[in-house]
Amino acid sequence: MASAQKIVNELKKQEITHAVGVPDNGSARIYELLRSEPDIDVITVTREGEAFAIAAGLYVGGKKPVIIIQNTGFLESGDAIRGTVVNMQVPVVVLIGYRGYHNRDTNGRWIDSVATFLEPTLKAWNLPYEMLETDSDVPCITRAFEEASETSLPTAVLLIGHST
Repeated sequence: MASAQKIVNELKKQEITHAVGVPDNGSARIYELLRSEPDIDVITVTREGEAFAIAAGLYVGGKKPVIIIQNTGFLESGDAIRGTVVNMQVPVVVLIGYRGYHNRDTNGRWIDSVATFLEPTLKAWNLPYEMLETDSDVPCITRAFEEASETSLPTAVLLIGHST
């Protein structure tokens, strides 16, 4: 499991101004730490699709947001992703909690069906991503910000397991 503090430290290195999304069990500690940062505003939304529209508006207004959501909410957000951050070419990084990644039955099949859809959906939408499972993976956040900046499109970091 990756340390929430190390994730937040990496986000601070990227000079994010806002964290937008819906906290869940896996991201709760990240949100808690972000709320204590005086230079980062945390905006919670009622639906994940709203996070993409708000992040796009923040970007247009000269801010640097990050979106933090769970895979179920990411899947719910398809039209918001297409209609805002992709069409508007918003270089936003999305941290996506990979719910169900470690929950497999004895045959290796995912028990939580949402785990089966995340990566194929990211690939179908041509959204690049990396996995973050341990502290040694935390630098992928910086790579995601670099790729988003180079392409002017969203990139994803998949958070595997719960942050501590």
